Amino acid sequence: MTQTWHDLGSTASLSGLYMKAASKRRITGDSLPRYGLRCGINVDERNLEAYRRLCLFIQDGRLPPTYPHVMAFALQLQLLTAKEFPAPLLGMVHLGNRIRVLRPLGGISRLRFSVSVDNLQPHEKGATLDLRTDAEDGLGLIWSETSRMLCRGMKVAGEVPLEAAPESLEMSELARWYADSDIGRHYAKVCGDYNPIHLSAASARLFGFPQAIAHGMWSKAMAMAHLRGHLPRSGYEVAVEFHKPVRLPSEVILDGSEAAANGQFRLSGHSGLVHMTGTWQPI
Repeated sequence: MTQTWHDLGSTASLSGLYMKAASKRRITGDSLPRYGLRCGINVDERNLEAYRRLCLFIQDGRLPPTYPHVMAFALQLQLLTAKEFPAPLLGMVHLGNRIRVLRPLGGISRLRFSVSVDNLQPHEKGATLDLRTDAEDGLGLIWSETSRMLCRGMKVAGEVPLEAAPESLEMSELARWYADSDIGRHYAKVCGDYNPIHLSAASARLFGFPQAIAHGMWSKAMAMAHLRGHLPRSGYEVAVEFHKPVRLPSEVILDGSEAAANGQFRLSGHSGLVHMTGTWQPI
C-alpha cells in the first residue's frame, strides 16, 4: 500500500495531546491509520544539553543517537492520539526499539521527521504494531527508529509469530548506575514523556504498578552512552527488547560483550531480573 502523508507546519502542543490521550479509554477498531505525519523540527540547544546531562552523553559535536526520538516525540503522540488510531495511548506497552544511525549526526540544526504505523500482528496479550520514525537532513535519510508497541486487549486475526532468541555472547560488567526515585520526573521534564507510570508511586499504582518505573528510552539512552567506545560514528543499528521494568529507586548493572562490529548487552538488577537486552550491528 502506498503511504499517504499529511505535512504539518508544526507539531501540536503536548498538553493538548495528553488531554486527547486521557479522553480515549477503549479500543475503537482493528486497523491502523493509512497515513503518516511529516514535519520539520529544529534542534533546541538548551534541551539538547539538558538531555546530554540527564543521560550522560558527552559533548562531541553530534546528536546523541537517541535524541531524534525526543525531537519526534510530539509528532509520534499526534499520530497515536489521532481519531483514526484504534487503541488508547494510556496502557500501551513499549516492547522493543531499534535505532539506525545511517550517517554521522553532526552539524545538525533541523531534521524533517516522518512518522507512521504498520505491521499490526496478533499477540498473546492483544496486538503489536510498529511505530516507524525517519529523520532526513538536506542529503536524505540520516536516522530511523522502529518502536514495537503492544496494544493490550486488541483482537487481530492470525497466528502469534514466534521469535527466535539470538545466540548469547560472553559479557562482562561495563557500568552500573543508580536510578533514583525522581528520574522519571526529570526525564519527563526534558523529553516530554509524562506517562503516569514513570512519575510517582501514587500515579503508577493507578495503572497496576506498585512503584514508579524508569522510562525504557532512558535506560536505552544510558546504555548507549556507556557503549560509546563500542559503537562507530555511523552505519550501525542498536536494537533492544524491554523485559522487566526498572522499579524506582534501584541500582542497575550494564553487561556487554567486547567491542566489535557485532555485540550484545544486558541491563539487569541485583535481584537477577533482566530489564533490557540488546544488540548492535553494522547496517
